[in-house]
Amino acid sequence: MPAELPEAAIVEEKFLAASGPGGQNVNKVATAVQLRINVFALGLPPYAYAKFKELAGSRMTSGGELVVTARKFRTQDANREDARARVVELIDKALERQVRRIKTKPGKAAKARRVDEKKGRSAIKAGRGRVQLD
Repeated sequence: MPAELPEAAIVEEKFLAASGPGGQNVNKVATAVQLRINVFALGLPPYAYAKFKELAGSRMTSGGELVVTARKFRTQDANREDARARVVELIDKALERQVRRIKTKPGKAAKARRVDEKKGRSAIKAGRGRVQLD
């Protein structure tokens, strides 16, 4: 699993004016980071790429780029690290393989209990009919 984002995968890193904490500083300094990643340059195996697309959702473009915007912090460096960490976390989640489910069948005793229960219910419901006066 990658511990770091490969530099070759980064297409563009743009700084934007952010909303949120920072007071008047927000209006003057572009601290938010928009990171564009070429997903094909990550070299993910097919199962991981499919899961990556699913996890990325609307952050993934039709051209195979992932767009991550980080504006949580008040400095460019902190937002840059946050964006990269989020991409690495997404890659790690995509690389996790799902454990295959082993099919199981109910045992004979469980089947017998189920049938007995059904017969009991049937008897209860049959007793709910109209009363026959002979």
